[in-house]
Amino acid sequence: MGLGQSNKAPVTDDTEEINFDHFQILRAIGKGSFGKVCIVQKKDTKKMYAMKYMNKLKCVERNEVRNVFKEMQIMRNLEHPFLVNFWYSFQDEEDMFMVVDLLLGGDLRYHLQQNVHFSENTVKLYICEIALALGYLRSKRIIHRDIKPDNILLDEYGHCHLTDFNIAAIVKDDLRATSIAGTKPYMAPELFQPHEGTHPGYSFSVDWWSLGVTAYELLRGQRPYIMRSSMPANEILQMFHKVNPSYPMAWSLEIKSLLRKLLCIDVHQRVSCLAELQELDLLSDVNWDSVLNKQLPPGFIPNRRRLNCDPTFELEEMILESKPLHKKKKRLARKTREQGSDGSPQGLASHCESTCTSSPGCLPGTGAPL
Repeated sequence: MGLGQSNKAPVTDDTEEINFDHFQILRAIGKGSFGKVCIVQKKDTKKMYAMKYMNKLKCVERNEVRNVFKEMQIMRNLEHPFLVNFWYSFQDEEDMFMVVDLLLGGDLRYHLQQNVHFSENTVKLYICEIALALGYLRSKRIIHRDIKPDNILLDEYGHCHLTDFNIAAIVKDDLRATSIAGTKPYMAPELFQPHEGTHPGYSFSVDWWSLGVTAYELLRGQRPYIMRSSMPANEILQMFHKVNPSYPMAWSLEIKSLLRKLLCIDVHQRVSCLAELQELDLLSDVNWDSVLNKQLPPGFIPNRRRLNCDPTFELEEMILESKPLHKKKKRLARKTREQGSDGSPQGLASHCESTCTSSPGCLPGTGAPL
């Protein structure tokens, strides 16, 4: 994997344990609810990656440890041209780390905030690329559950890559999930159904609704349904049935029809799988092999002369962060000296390690390359 690409190299026989010291920290580029992301360079190969790191104490306080390791378990078994692929995981006494593809084109939320105008052809290609990713995830029985502009990154050529599997669900033989998760404005109507009695659950169709909301927002700069984060579920359900999304006159009939098939309240009428999308007359001109091989040039190419992210992430890391990542090595060495050199295990590290090893497919301790 190189700069701005997302094609994973063949797995080697290298069994060296990877840890924090193998990477040079370059700069902070993002943050989530309890994790941050920085650009790193692997010292021996000089390859560039993105490294997501999560504070253990915060994960334990928020009861998120299992979610973190579930995300690692899911990602380590995935590889696709339109996903952000996973490379390494490890931990130390302060943090847990995931090393993934570095995509310097920025996420679609950033470009929306920069008032980028996305053409219909560009959005159509985005839909096709993410649809191929969703088709692959379905083959792995994975519902992403958080499709939105924030979780779609662009590579340097402008192609889409889906990221963030923190709330993804792996479904069993019945191919249905029942727990409610997602980002409210992008959640499908069936997720707001009342839970009286036995909840029927939902399936892969929720991701296709979210894709429709995302595509609409990219074209118009606002979402099809306006809702507050505090709006109760029953009010949201009423809104879905009373409010019809507005489709501007300037949009083509083709794009309007495509969005209506994704933003269909009736699950049975909604386009909900790759095969259904590919069968649409609206997409009859799409060469799907060319899409998969990234041979169709996107209409929007990110600026390669700049880092496509909010610069305040780096300022916060340098100025406001009480335990900045670039000073970790000195900080831990000083802590070791203060505690003595016996190297006794930390309670928190033991907690996270036991949580990890109790889950099949997770990496214990410092972890090895995948």
